[in-house]
Amino acid sequence: MPKITPCLWFDNQAEEAVNFYVSIFKNSKVGSITRYGEEGYEIHGRPAGTVMTVEFELEGQGFVALNGGPVFKFNEAISFQVHCKTQEEVDHYWEKLSKGGDKNAQQCGWLKDKYGVSWQIVPTVLPKMLQDKDAKKSERVMKALLQMQKLDIERLEQAYEQR
Repeated sequence: MPKITPCLWFDNQAEEAVNFYVSIFKNSKVGSITRYGEEGYEIHGRPAGTVMTVEFELEGQGFVALNGGPVFKFNEAISFQVHCKTQEEVDHYWEKLSKGGDKNAQQCGWLKDKYGVSWQIVPTVLPKMLQDKDAKKSERVMKALLQMQKLDIERLEQAYEQR
């Protein structure tokens, strides 16, 4: 068991969300499911037998999804970065994760999925471009980046090379 596992708090869609995420990422799986019992009903208010937690893995990263009720909501303070080598990967993850999500929360490679979870779909070449010692190159890339929702590797490379 890893020392740190992110836990995602859902109202009551944990199992649905896990199945959604596992359908998008190739190397993924659903693990064990824990159900609420009668004990603690006065605190959690969940009927016995309903899903409490779902363990799952996306590309080797373990997670737990919790049905904890409507007390807390996701926000952009926490997001998950998906590193993509190709535009095809960027397009795949962007299309799948943004389906049904908040269209107003899409900028600079960030998106919010239909459950309110924030994701950053990032080409692996982007950090190299932004960290280039030639400040003019990195500034051109940043200017191009700020004009995009879904990131376009070719347009970023054009800005980087000043083509």
